Amino acid sequence: MTDCKRIVRRRRMVQWALAPIVVGTLALGWWYPILGFTVPLVMGVGLIGGLTRGRYVCGHLCPRGSFFDRVLSRFSPGRTIPVWFRSPVLRWTLFVLLMGLILVRISQNVSLWTHWGRVFWMMCVVTTAVGVGLGFFVHYRSWCAFCPMGTLQSALGGRKRHLRIDAERCIECRRCEKVCPMTLPIVSHKAKGVVDEPDCVRCSECVAVCPGQALFRPGDAAVSADGYNRAAGAGCGS
Repeated sequence: MTDCKRIVRRRRMVQWALAPIVVGTLALGWWYPILGFTVPLVMGVGLIGGLTRGRYVCGHLCPRGSFFDRVLSRFSPGRTIPVWFRSPVLRWTLFVLLMGLILVRISQNVSLWTHWGRVFWMMCVVTTAVGVGLGFFVHYRSWCAFCPMGTLQSALGGRKRHLRIDAERCIECRRCEKVCPMTLPIVSHKAKGVVDEPDCVRCSECVAVCPGQALFRPGDAAVSADGYNRAAGAGCGS
């Protein structure tokens, strides 16, 4: 097993461990409001991670994203996420509306922590319901295309350490695009050699399946002078 495949396998195991968190929060959050605080906790982790790694938290540490990848994907048709889902106007409008709604609802009873917990819980219920609905009819990560926190992470660090693509080694089989949880058009960036996609969640699934070892990230420990340690089959950094 290559280093890259080990990273992908470890990510999947972590996601299986995280997925029950969102299920438990949704099921019990009304009766146990403290569970609602998992929402701002994940938002905080995403904000910090977004500063240096873009949407890494979305792809590795988000409980809801983990649920989508490991569970919802089994019931999703897996269609390509519509381009307009990534529209900046839609994304930032939703960001302002949701953040504003949270602040308004919390302001109605600032002193009661259980009220805060239920506000966060309700936001989680509504947005997850939208995500699951889209997952059944479009793609399991459709919600992630315009998730407010994903939008913020993308804006903060989505253009750092882009995935690279070796044009000479890419055979355009598009296996990378088939496994990409965000259905990004990876091969379309072949000519310029840089996959300039700020919504990349750094999952490394594409790197692991590439038969020509054409994908890698700059700065990976396994990257050699020619841009890729092909002997090791690595290049799977995040």
